[in-house]
Amino acid sequence: MAFVLDESASYTWPVKAKIPTNNGKHSVQTFNVEFKRITQSRVLEMFAQINKGTITDMEICFEVILGWDSVTDGDGNPLDFNQGNLKKLLDVPTIALAIGETFFNSINGGREKN
Repeated sequence: MAFVLDESASYTWPVKAKIPTNNGKHSVQTFNVEFKRITQSRVLEMFAQINKGTITDMEICFEVILGWDSVTDGDGNPLDFNQGNLKKLLDVPTIALAIGETFFNSINGGREKN
């Protein structure tokens, strides 16, 4: 079987995030994120920045998120993807970390990053 060099600019991947609720419990929220397909060189740069502490989870998310689906408001209405709504989403504790971990797991075959 031949290797297919996929030149699409993005891909969609499910994200699962644990959100604190009442009584010391979490609920698992699932939604799909459209990620920008970045180069291996940029991946290595990001890991170096993570290790140095010069890039945050939120900054990574702003760089690699191109869209989403299954993100709604409190009434269940779908939220359009835009920079304002992205900022609101990333301001929710645990979300930026969950998205960042999902992004890196998606590009390394599901293995945990070192």
